[in-house]
Amino acid sequence: MIGELVPGSVVTEWRLDDAEPVALFPEEAAVVANAVARRQREFATVRLCARLALGRLGVPESPLTPGTRGEPRWPVGTAGSMTHCDGYRAAAVARASDVVSLGIDAEPSGPLPDGVLERVSLPEERRHLSALAARAPEVAWERLLFSAKESVFKTWYPLTGRELDFDEATVEFSRDSATVAEDGTEDGAESVAGGTFTARLLVPGPVVGGTRREGFTGRWLARDGLVLTAIVLTR
Repeated sequence: MIGELVPGSVVTEWRLDDAEPVALFPEEAAVVANAVARRQREFATVRLCARLALGRLGVPESPLTPGTRGEPRWPVGTAGSMTHCDGYRAAAVARASDVVSLGIDAEPSGPLPDGVLERVSLPEERRHLSALAARAPEVAWERLLFSAKESVFKTWYPLTGRELDFDEATVEFSRDSATVAEDGTEDGAESVAGGTFTARLLVPGPVVGGTRREGFTGRWLARDGLVLTAIVLTR
């Protein structure tokens, strides 16, 4: 599914569960040695996805350990992003000659826990979500906003090495003109919704190719009980 949101220069792999056995490098195993079994399994599966994707770029297998902020440290010459949530694990990778940075995120569809929306959004965003929900209540807009901001951070951090708070970027969504059901009809009960989003940075953005970026654009998808977002900053 995540592959539908990225250009052809980006390679993706995804899994719906942790059924496949995964052998971790010792450095990776040490990261989750004291974690609960569920965390160990999802950690391993998302790295399997990443290794398979990197392999399709001709990159040899190597440890994918997290940095100080938990971000994956990708092999030299590559850029990438990982995500995992209940029922979905995915990785997206590209050659650094093609892509400067990218961020992907998947979240289970449904409302955010009480109080979370107020912590991760600005008043103007909440008004925007209310208007969207009035027109398309089948989309979990609150959760989609959270996912988009996660993708923004994952794109931002490799470029800056700095934190980006939820209130330092504002996101606006656009929806594709038609909502198509999985049976091919429009506006069906099991519908698929998608579109684009724009993230405007409210702090000075990173300089990329000699130009300061004021924001990022991305794509989103709501399907099969998930919401997914992706940003790819190409060269």
